[in-house]
Amino acid sequence: MILGGQVMTTTKVENYPGFPGGIDGPDLMMRFQEHCQEFGLETMTGEVTGLVDKGDEKIVTVDGEEFRTRAVIITTGAEPSKLDIPGEVAFTGRGVSYCATCDGAFFRDVPVAIIGGGDTAAEEALFLCRFASKVYMVHRRDELRATKLLQERIFANDKIEMVWNSTVEEAIGDNSGVTSIVLRNSQDDSTRALDVVGMFVAVGVTPKAHFLAEILDLDAEGYILADSDCQTSIPGVFAAGDVRKKILKQIATAVGDGAIAAIVAEKYLDNLEH
Repeated sequence: MILGGQVMTTTKVENYPGFPGGIDGPDLMMRFQEHCQEFGLETMTGEVTGLVDKGDEKIVTVDGEEFRTRAVIITTGAEPSKLDIPGEVAFTGRGVSYCATCDGAFFRDVPVAIIGGGDTAAEEALFLCRFASKVYMVHRRDELRATKLLQERIFANDKIEMVWNSTVEEAIGDNSGVTSIVLRNSQDDSTRALDVVGMFVAVGVTPKAHFLAEILDLDAEGYILADSDCQTSIPGVFAAGDVRKKILKQIATAVGDGAIAAIVAEKYLDNLEH
């Protein structure tokens, strides 16, 4: 299993130093993992469901099994946000997707819609053009939030049609999957059906820290509050990457968080020893 979180769904990483021209997200994460394993990194997979603070000892529950340790670094990241509309859950995996790089190849020569206006939405729209016959980019505003470079690529692509000032009200389909989505225009409140067989949602992310709400200090959006040393509200528990409240969420800042958290955790353990 390759580690990597959201980067695993990124077609090309162009804002991480050292890779002129960009590098595919999974390739970058494979290099990260191989490099760490050269230094003896041991990995295991499982779902973390709890964290208990016992002072100098922390208890982490993974798949029902308890692991006792003296320091913990939380790097659970974030996951795609949902639209919470009728039909979204029913058609997930049958036309509704949150990862174009994962599912795009299943939509060859058919029309699809990408929902969102940021960098992720723009990247996924461009990726979907490799397969889909038409890509509708649905955005609730009248301008994109994506970087200028991505916007230029979007507007220059004949396969992409912008649908401005619109939100998705419902995903409609049958036994075969999605057949259309209902859009509402925010300017005149009118609705219309857009015939697509795929809806890719890229409207932001939600931090994966819900299981820590009872033990750690989180902000209103659910991000872990940590100081500049990545120290959380519990001594010996640190947070790094997109799960932590901060101004910029990029691979470079996650790597920086990881380095800080590791060094500060090491100093914390040294203080316990002495």
